[in-house]
Amino acid sequence: LGVILAVQAPSQDQASYAFADVFVTIWVGSTVVTLNALLLHGKVSFFQTVCVLGYCIFPLVIAAFCAMLLRVDWLKVVLVAVGLAWAAGASVGFVAELVPEDRKLLGLYPVWLFYAAIAWMILLA
Repeated sequence: LGVILAVQAPSQDQASYAFADVFVTIWVGSTVVTLNALLLHGKVSFFQTVCVLGYCIFPLVIAAFCAMLLRVDWLKVVLVAVGLAWAAGASVGFVAELVPEDRKLLGLYPVWLFYAAIAWMILLA
């Protein structure tokens, strides 16, 4: 995703910022999701969260790649919306296993916020 957004940047300087932004957002987002799950008395490790969130972000990567190739603004919005819904839906099963049943929505909120931030970065690229 970082490379896809960096390729779309207008200058080399902005390309490095785009790549760094994706890199930092994914690591910080994974940290926040892990800490949130641990505070909700879930049983999860940091690297497990990074792996699962990375797996679930794949629909957004495909949406960014298709939007880069097609370069149609309204289609980009549709592709990113579908990718966001797919990524958020894929993460529900992961979070449901991590946190107690009565705190499931509290566990899902930062995950969905994480994917919304990634989707917003794709839309702004």
